[in-house]
Amino acid sequence: MITKFFSSGRRSFQSLSEKEILALAISAEEDDGRIYRAYADGLRADFPASAKIFEGMAEEEDLHRQWLIELFKKRFGDSIPLIRREHVRGYYERKPDWLVRPLNLEKTRAQAEQMERTAERFYHAAAGRTTDADTRRLLGDLALAEAEHHESAALLEKTLVPDGVRNEEENVEKRQFLLTYIQPGLAGLMDGSISTLAPIFAAAFATGDTWKTFLVGLSASIGAGISMGFTEAAHDDGVLSGRGSPIKRGFSSGIMTTIGGLGHTLPYLIPNFKIATSVAIAIVFVELWAITWIQNRYMDTPWGRAAFQVLLGGALVFAAGIIIGHG
Repeated sequence: MITKFFSSGRRSFQSLSEKEILALAISAEEDDGRIYRAYADGLRADFPASAKIFEGMAEEEDLHRQWLIELFKKRFGDSIPLIRREHVRGYYERKPDWLVRPLNLEKTRAQAEQMERTAERFYHAAAGRTTDADTRRLLGDLALAEAEHHESAALLEKTLVPDGVRNEEENVEKRQFLLTYIQPGLAGLMDGSISTLAPIFAAAFATGDTWKTFLVGLSASIGAGISMGFTEAAHDDGVLSGRGSPIKRGFSSGIMTTIGGLGHTLPYLIPNFKIATSVAIAIVFVELWAITWIQNRYMDTPWGRAAFQVLLGGALVFAAGIIIGHG
């Protein structure tokens, strides 16, 4: 009973017969071929050359599957039992392709390399469990093929993705990352950091009450985050502009807007008004520097121009808040 509970209904690899090991290898090759084709489909629109690499790898998996089926039919007949990797305890698992889209070029290549190395280990272990000479030889050959598979992928990549094409694909991926995450996130951080300066410091100097100021800042930050998030998601579906998923852009913008406002709101949890205000002002300068750095690092905005724009806007809004608060 205890053994059954901990096994979660899965078989151990050691309990599999040679017939079941071959059936497992066949289903694994089928799955890997489908995964590579799914990678190719997911990359084809933006990275057509890399998509061809995965199509070639899928064809190799199909060839491996054919070899395994021929050997299985020779030894055990036409009826192949249904046994999949999820039926075997300790066997490597694959994350469904639809959970990892949109596909990242480098992560996809790294995942493919991991698949090949894991398959190599499986075939080595399977070969050690067989006594039939033909089966042992084929499994050993497949282990060697999987070990050399990354070399085949490298050769395909060298042929289909020369340096110029690879650089172009990486630039496309970088641009997509900027459009989907950095640009809306930066806009949100600027809006949250700068636009909330006036209401927060107006409330601070008008009331002199840290708790009331904190509540004003909290509501302004969350409200601005929700507004910016919905606005970013609703005004562009990304189909024509190529800016990516509106949901991801909305979350990027909304979260960064809220963070920008909370940065100089949280100090007002300090009961002492002068200390809280001093800390909040210091954090404002940190926020403005962070915005300037992001503009320079990711948007290629010159330091001088980025600093001037951010500091001028922040100073004007900050001054408005103080004037209104003393009014």
